[in-house]
Amino acid sequence: MAEKVLMKGNEAMAEAAMRAGCRFFFGYPITPQTEVAAYMAKMMPKVGGTYLQAESEVAAINMVYGAAAAGARVMTSSSSPGISLKSEGISYMAGADLPGVIINVQRGGPGLGSIQPSQADYWQATKATGHGDFHLVVYAPSTVQEMADFAFKAFDTADEYRVPVMIMADGMLGQMMEPVVLPEPLSADELPEKPWATTGHAMKRPHNVVNSLYLTAEDLEDLNRERYERYATIIENEQLSESYLTEDADIVLVAFGGAARVARSAVNAAREQGVKAGLFRPITLWPFPTEALSALADQAKAFLDVEMNMGQMIEDVRLAVAGAAPVEFFGRTGGVIPTPDEVLAAIVALNEKAGE
Repeated sequence: MAEKVLMKGNEAMAEAAMRAGCRFFFGYPITPQTEVAAYMAKMMPKVGGTYLQAESEVAAINMVYGAAAAGARVMTSSSSPGISLKSEGISYMAGADLPGVIINVQRGGPGLGSIQPSQADYWQATKATGHGDFHLVVYAPSTVQEMADFAFKAFDTADEYRVPVMIMADGMLGQMMEPVVLPEPLSADELPEKPWATTGHAMKRPHNVVNSLYLTAEDLEDLNRERYERYATIIENEQLSESYLTEDADIVLVAFGGAARVARSAVNAAREQGVKAGLFRPITLWPFPTEALSALADQAKAFLDVEMNMGQMIEDVRLAVAGAAPVEFFGRTGGVIPTPDEVLAAIVALNEKAGE
């Protein structure tokens, strides 16, 4: 049996990334994700990798662009305001079809906000990470184990589809310590070949060009259409979710990440009171697991969207439910974590309303 180790979420993501073959990390300190960078600074030299603290978040993401263009597995991490600064470079990566991993350990906002946990970057990650027609694959872990698992998996997903991938954690998960089984390290010969990379041609092949600028509108349109064909494949194959006690649930909670942990406790408490509650947890925020949630729409009397923001995911929930049942929202924002008792009260109230 694999050995379990006790690790903080931020450090588990960093260790898993190195085991996935990440050998370049470019970042900049910001609470509550700084342990990712600190761990990389300590451990990268031991595996022959490169850690560099850039002069800014803008510089860091452009370094990621450069290393990705050369075919390396590369990662950066930040927290909410820092991701905003990286958004231009992320768009450039998407426009150049470059794989890479971006970690966002969210904090309260907008603006400098607070350093407490938040989920208020949902819209940014899933709707508008940067300018132009593009998407990121977005994973939302809810345990330290999943933080390690998806930090590892993100590199394979990024390389397979040639897209940037984001891990959407929050300050609570990043600072939390739990037992985790780390993935087995990949060897160099297990990493995928990248014939498109700018690794030097030695006069044996045509030049590879990595670029996101196209002066002919028709050429850019063709590239965007091809990219959206890949996105359609991602939507078809990469939707991930988890259901808990939803088989007979009258009230289905929908929550991701740290909020899903709170929601699960509230579901258990509701069951003890005789309320048939269940939990649907999106694991991929993009592509949103619409198909799995839609399958619950006919059986449930109502849905309760639980988030640590002002209700950013509720639009996607309503689109999936498609009017088959009412969808209501409960959340706390600004860095306030909802309590199981608060969520339980919302469940009970919604159950009474649905039974009227």
